[in-house]
Formats: sequence, C-alpha cells, structure tokens
Amino acid sequence: MPKVKDFPRKPSQTTTEPIQNTEPIEKIATPVPELHPQWQSLNLAELLTAPTAFLSISQNNSLYHPDGAQGKEKQWERPSLENTIKVAQAARKAGAYFFWIGYEVFRESYPRSPLDEAQYRFWTASYQDWSDEKKRWDGELVDELKAINQPGDVEFFETALQSSFVGTELPLYLGRLGIRNLIITGIHLDWCIEGNARAARDYGLIPIVIGDACACQHQEDEPAALRRINTFFAPVISADTAVQLLQQATALRASRLQGDR
Repeated sequence: MPKVKDFPRKPSQTTTEPIQNTEPIEKIATPVPELHPQWQSLNLAELLTAPTAFLSISQNNSLYHPDGAQGKEKQWERPSLENTIKVAQAARKAGAYFFWIGYEVFRESYPRSPLDEAQYRFWTASYQDWSDEKKRWDGELVDELKAINQPGDVEFFETALQSSFVGTELPLYLGRLGIRNLIITGIHLDWCIEGNARAARDYGLIPIVIGDACACQHQEDEPAALRRINTFFAPVISADTAVQLLQQATALRASRLQGDR
C-alpha cells in the first residue's frame, strides 16, 4: 500500500486559526486495482506518443486547506496532491497540454435548474457569512499546483454539475489541438472524475485515470469507484505507472525522430 510522509501544510494568510498538530502525517493511498483485462491489450505508451492533455480537476483550496469550505474532508492527509504533482512533472517533460479545471462550491454565477438551486443552497448553508474574497480564495487552484502552472496552460471553471465538457472551452481546445488522450487527476473520484471519464468516452477520447492522484469525499468509497471506472470507462493506473508510460512515450517519439533524419 503506497505511503507518503509529510508534515501539515503551513497556514496561508487566509487561515484564521493556527494548525496545532506538528506530528508527521502518514499519507496512505487506496490501492490502485490491477489494470482490467480488457485494457491489457492496449499499448498505453504508444497511445501517449500522440497529443495528450493533462487534466487536473477540482484541486482547489476548498478541498486541500483546513480553512476551505470542504476542509472537513482533510484531503491534505491523503497523497492525491503529491501524486498529481509527480505525474504533472512527467507530463510536462513529455510535452502534454495542461488544463487546470476548477469549480466553485458556492456556484453563485452558475446557470441553475430548480434541482441545482436546491442542491447548491444546501451545500453552502453554513457559509453565508463568508466574504466574496474568501469565496474566491476557496475556489482557487491550490498553491502547490499554482507553482507548476505555466504560461500557455489553460485554466477555467466548470459550469455544469459535474462535467468539464458542458459549457466550457475544453471540447474546442481538444479538437483544435488534435488531442485524444486525457490524463486525469483530481477530486472527487466518484463524481467529477468518473463523470468526466464517462463523458470523454462518449466524445471518442481516451481517458486514463490516475487512481492514487484522485480521491473520494470518503476514502472508504474509493475502492468501489476505482473498480467501477476501471471496469467500465477507462484504464485506471498509479502515478508511478503513469510516469513510466510518459517516459516511454517520450523515448519512442525521440527514436522515431532520429530514424527520420
């Protein structure tokens, strides 16, 4: 079972109370299932030689900071962020396109049906006293990912309930850039990650979900979500496997370029 040791993150300027715990946190990822037999005939490294996008979904202050609206989940105590960074660095070296996809739990500017209206109001009932500034901070990309965001990366917010494809510029970018491969990390595994993997398949794309760079609200829900995605919608692999595949894809492209000279 993969483990990562880390110390609690320092409070940002928006923190209202100091973090008292100074003991190291042992971060334990839910084991990534073995690749389903239906995907084992695929040469994933070969597929990744084609234009590829790295998608980080919903990795914001709301979820990864104690002061976030969803801070009760304590996502910083799981290794999804560290594993996201690991894969992002490999994807950057491999020449992937980057999409940082956020969402606001408050969703005050989102188009809403009566169901949306009721659901979003329920989510934020406890935060009516939050200032506009704190709400904006809550939805921002977490600092660790801001640090690796580069000029030319695309950053936008979802506007639908769970899909990055509805009401956003993502389909246009993917079409114009000729991208079919999607490396997906983020939260929540059983909602936005699964929903986007399903949508990607319907668009004729090739989603690859990095299981230990994702997380559910409740960690006990992760085995079922990983199994469901791996069985029906997309290959689920670990961050370490993703890094290896991206390195192999880079080597394959380099050897072909040398052969063409």
